[in-house]
Amino acid sequence: MFTHVSTPALRGGLLAVLAAALFGLSTPLVQHFGQGLGAFTTAALLYAGAALVALLMRHPPEREAALRFSDTARLLAMAAFGAVIGPVALAWGLQRTSGSSASLMLTLEALFTAVLAWRLYGESMDRRVGAAMLFLLGGGVALVLEQGLTGETQLSGLLAVLVATAAWGVDNTLSRGVADRDPGHVVLAKASLGVAATLCIALVVGEPLPAPGATAALLAIGATGYGLSLRLYLLAQRAFGAGRTGSVFALAPFIGALAAFAMGQHNGSWMLVLGGVLMLVGVALHLFESHHHAHDHEALDHEHAHSHDDGHHLHSHDPMPSGPHSHAHAHAPHGHAHAHVPDAHHLHAHS
Repeated sequence: MFTHVSTPALRGGLLAVLAAALFGLSTPLVQHFGQGLGAFTTAALLYAGAALVALLMRHPPEREAALRFSDTARLLAMAAFGAVIGPVALAWGLQRTSGSSASLMLTLEALFTAVLAWRLYGESMDRRVGAAMLFLLGGGVALVLEQGLTGETQLSGLLAVLVATAAWGVDNTLSRGVADRDPGHVVLAKASLGVAATLCIALVVGEPLPAPGATAALLAIGATGYGLSLRLYLLAQRAFGAGRTGSVFALAPFIGALAAFAMGQHNGSWMLVLGGVLMLVGVALHLFESHHHAHDHEALDHEHAHSHDDGHHLHSHDPMPSGPHSHAHAHAPHGHAHAHVPDAHHLHAHS
């Protein structure tokens, strides 16, 4: 029997909360320091900061599995959606809507991520998860209506943020396929590709050069809110799957909305409050989900960082290493029952 069942879920949840906090705080800060800058320039600076911090987060191959050539297409797609379309749409939208509304709209990223994880990876989706998605969708609709009442410019900005959430939802789902690789290498590869693309476009369209103060601020925001946050997000995905990580990460918009309020953005109506409440209920339903049933593990050969106290890595070493390490290893088929989450060892199908 797997006796350490709560450990990966708890660890994954805490990692996702930390990732959410860093990204949530970044949204109103990007709006503040990105004023007057082009959307492509802003995106380039954010992911340049992420690339810089990623240089310090890499591990040796005996500790973490390295990227492979076969990951190239996935990394290119992740960079296109997550480091180009997502941040550019967010930067453009933040200049045309309030920081609190934009932050709350980002909650819909969890909806896109959960649906894609369900369809592509077969991650479980019961009635509780379905209800949570309806609450998240209802909150998003309330925000669109609330901003629509304030004029076309506000609505167009909010719709741009919606595009960003969809792009990051695709990115989150794609990143599940490399969550078992060294997260430092993944962040560095994705961020570098994003910087190259957005910087080239910024130069072609002639966006103005940023002031030194804005440059330093956006690099720092990118290092923490995008680089370090993405590393924590990948580790959370490794622990309990794409859909649930996205659900817990939906706390980020509430943190961003509170930060925007603290920075003096007190505009909004009762529909803004309604949207926030609906989204908060959706997040809560996700967090208190419990999934337990008998299941079978098929034979599996893969490589990723692991330790020998989790109930699934039963192979031997001589001598036995202590702590996490990485190497190719095989899992024999077996069956058991315990509460679990859709990590790399629990991607079985559900009816």
